[in-house]
Amino acid sequence: MWLLWKRAYETTRAAVIADMTAASGLSESELSVLVCLHESGGVLRQNAIAAALGWDRTRLSHLLTRMEKRDYVARGKVANGVEVTLRPTGQRTIDASVPALEASTRRHLLDRLAPGDATALKEIVERLLSGDSR
Repeated sequence: MWLLWKRAYETTRAAVIADMTAASGLSESELSVLVCLHESGGVLRQNAIAAALGWDRTRLSHLLTRMEKRDYVARGKVANGVEVTLRPTGQRTIDASVPALEASTRRHLLDRLAPGDATALKEIVERLLSGDSR
C-alpha cells in the first residue's frame, strides 16, 4: 500500500509541477508559498506558512528572500514574528497561475477518478492529516 500511495502521489505531483513550471515560470516552492498566501487572503505570519507547508523556518526564510527580490512578497516585523504579504506582482502571478493549476490538477488527478472518488479521496486525506483514526 505504501509503495502504491507513494508512486501515485509522486507521479501526479511531478506532472502537475511540470505543467505549472512551464505555464508560470514558478518553482514548486514559489508556487506553494503563493498558493498558501492566496488562500489565506494575502497575509500570513511566516511561521504559519512554514507550518502549513511542513517546512523548516530556514528553508522558508531563504525562499522568501528570493521571492522578495522578485517582488512577489514583502515581509515585515510584527509582534512576536514576521508577517508575509502578497505583493501585486505576486498576486498577478498567482491569479494567472490558478487556471493552469486547476486544469493540471483536473487532468492528472480528478479526471482519472470515478464519480464520487474525489469526495472520498478528500475525506480520506483530511482524516489522515487530522490524525483521526476513526
